[in-house]
Amino acid sequence: MTAVPLDPHNSVYHGDKWEDRHWMNVPGPFYTGQTDTCWTGRLHAPCNVLYGGEYYNEFIYRQPKSPAEVECLLEAAAADPFDGYACDGDSRWTPAAVRAWWSGRAKVAEHLRELLAEYTKQDAHAQEREAAEGVRTFLTYLATDLETDLRGYVFRLENGRYPAADDPLPHL
Repeated sequence: MTAVPLDPHNSVYHGDKWEDRHWMNVPGPFYTGQTDTCWTGRLHAPCNVLYGGEYYNEFIYRQPKSPAEVECLLEAAAADPFDGYACDGDSRWTPAAVRAWWSGRAKVAEHLRELLAEYTKQDAHAQEREAAEGVRTFLTYLATDLETDLRGYVFRLENGRYPAADDPLPHL
């Protein structure tokens, strides 16, 4: 994983979102606060955005892994009329906060299973069925590569760089 340079003062990102961040956001530079409920995020960034929580707001379920995915997130942010996206997570997340999020992953998985049941019911709309694919992807990511990605992110927060192949990763 490489760091992608971002301008946190980009006109897409307005105001402070940290206190309003969606609890399902995966730790990393990008996160959402209060977004609209129009379900436009996946149209632009299906590898990174899902809908959930009490009001089915958008959240980042996987941090971008390439400049192309960053561009997709910027498009999703630009489409949000509430200006609910932010990219200052690196200055907000701490190793302890990342570990706390990880320790609460059972709640995340439970909510995802509830969403999947809802999004796949017989009378689900096409948008819900498409979002179900994202939920399945997030459940798989949660059970497989997310731990390693978060360990790399904690390393980055502690060392100011992503780990090299031979760097030992911190525990979560």
